[in-house]
Amino acid sequence: MTTAAKAVDPISIQVEFEDNRLLPAVFGEHSRNLARIEQLLGVSLNNRGNQVTISGALEAVETARDALDRLYRSAVRGHHPDQGEVDAAVRMAEGGGSNVVAGAEPFIQTRRKRIVARSPNQASYMRAIGESEMVFATGPAGTGKTYLAVCAAVAMMTAGRVDRIVLSRPAVEAGERLGFLPGDLREKVDPYMQPLYDALYDALPAEQVVKKLETGEIEVAPLAFMRGRTLSNAYVILDEAQNTTPVQMKMALTRIGENSRMVITGDVTQVDLPGGQRSGLTDALETLSGVKGIEFVHFTQADVVRHELVTRIIQAYESKDAKE
Repeated sequence: MTTAAKAVDPISIQVEFEDNRLLPAVFGEHSRNLARIEQLLGVSLNNRGNQVTISGALEAVETARDALDRLYRSAVRGHHPDQGEVDAAVRMAEGGGSNVVAGAEPFIQTRRKRIVARSPNQASYMRAIGESEMVFATGPAGTGKTYLAVCAAVAMMTAGRVDRIVLSRPAVEAGERLGFLPGDLREKVDPYMQPLYDALYDALPAEQVVKKLETGEIEVAPLAFMRGRTLSNAYVILDEAQNTTPVQMKMALTRIGENSRMVITGDVTQVDLPGGQRSGLTDALETLSGVKGIEFVHFTQADVVRHELVTRIIQAYESKDAKE
């Protein structure tokens, strides 16, 4: 793809693509990908043949150009970007993700799909969980903290780098009291673990998830049952960690054994502990800052990759909290 400067006021550049056959994927049906970029960045995109003219404010024009470049590279790899990927391309371009060398973006390959970063912080997170033994990921819902951790765990187990996956969450209700739950331990814990299961079924065929749960290759371990264990050759995920106490957090972190990885996820603004207890996640972030071998990734509402309404909801609550 080549770019040539054109008019000065308003700023306008022309982007030219090398392979016309890829343009339907880049532009989308009825040019809906271009329309989405216009909507997000407030620019004007006019395509003719293999060229697109981008007009608008300088920064927005450059971001649009970089986003189109990312979509084109995605099409070269055989993908047909949907709206989510268009939003991600814009987000990455806005955050400087376009400076990544073509083809060098971090990704996670599972049996079912290839997962690429949808924001600069996701890219940092994917690199961290691929390289570090312990990673803390904090931030609002919808930023991919749990989903990417589970997919990375599946990819690592599939590659033979770990023998099992251990999934754990504190059994704390979000402002509700569910009372007595019938069934065995697995059935009692399952309602709390559903977000982890959702990610598992997205990364592995359903029959494999069921089989690995039966054989213990994937283990659901309530936090209360982790005490006294040493987890070796395992990929451990502690989800919703904001609902641990400092004592529980210390206990969980010290379970890590040889050739193991641990990812701790949570949102410090969504603590459901009773009686205003101090969150173990908040305590750990302060206590372990600067400890060698531990990485911290902090997501914001700008990293939300769910429905765009989720971003607006988070912004509204943050605005309200700031006023109060």
